[in-house]
Amino acid sequence: MAKMQFSPEERPRVKLECLRLLATLRLDPARMKLISGFIDTYLRLNAAELEIFQQELDTIEPVTTREEVMQITTSWKEEGLQEGLEQGLERERNLVTRQIKRRLGELSPQLEEQIQQLSVDQIEALGEALLDFQTEEDLLNWLAEQS
Repeated sequence: MAKMQFSPEERPRVKLECLRLLATLRLDPARMKLISGFIDTYLRLNAAELEIFQQELDTIEPVTTREEVMQITTSWKEEGLQEGLEQGLERERNLVTRQIKRRLGELSPQLEEQIQQLSVDQIEALGEALLDFQTEEDLLNWLAEQS
């Protein structure tokens, strides 16, 4: 922003204009994602700026361009949500694995891999069931019941 000589107050408008331009280029989805990610990374807006951005977005004409820009910003939110879910699941899997190791000792790589392949519901169930495990055989039996 400093090199482009825009003032901080212009950030929401600059981001909107970049996205408006991007929407009119009709690029393939991969390029669109790359460029929109760059724009979002380098023009992160705070809450007040986001409000201004949204107000300005609501005034874009024609409506089709506005919808295309909204689609770009919606895809960011969807990707962020998906990444957050994946990271949360990974943390949950790691936590349950650490708890099992603390309870039963070291696990074989195959057993750890089997745990990593469990679904969200199965990981949550394993988190509760592991409190009853006394031996690795209890874990193996539980895993066998899940398949």
